Amino acid sequence: MDQLKEPDLLAELGPLLSAEAAAEAPAAGMEAADLEQAVWVRLLEHGPRDPDPTGRARWLRRAVRTEARLARRRSRREVTYGAAPADAAGAPETALLHGEENRVLRSAVARLPGRCPQLMGALLSPRDLTYREIAGELGISQGSLGPVRSRCLGCLRRMLAAEVAAPGLWGKER
Repeated sequence: MDQLKEPDLLAELGPLLSAEAAAEAPAAGMEAADLEQAVWVRLLEHGPRDPDPTGRARWLRRAVRTEARLARRRSRREVTYGAAPADAAGAPETALLHGEENRVLRSAVARLPGRCPQLMGALLSPRDLTYREIAGELGISQGSLGPVRSRCLGCLRRMLAAEVAAPGLWGKER
């Protein structure tokens, strides 16, 4: 079986891929060019081995649908950085609840022992400091930030668990 050369493959499958990607991309929530590129990568990695043009076209359609399905799954799981849920953007109740949660968290952080309040304050800072910047501000080594952060979070977790009631048994109270 003679493997198709890349120019032949581009000429044969290019128009079909463009059409399929244009049809599937809107439902996948991505650009047609991005979907097309993902399928070309898949083609290079696991391309069709079928010498029959009908089999190659069938493989291409399946690959486009698979990549579109994967993109839909990714979009459901991924949240853009700094994005708020669409339904919570303007709700005053949501803003009030988040404000109360932030006050409770900041209050608990202030009651932590040792360097924990300063470290947690730096980690929660809206300035989005790096570990190097935090270590410089606190005057401790960058390598010790992880273990100190872990101990502080454990202490904070225990403190908040004691203050917040345990969740119900989801209808199995009796």
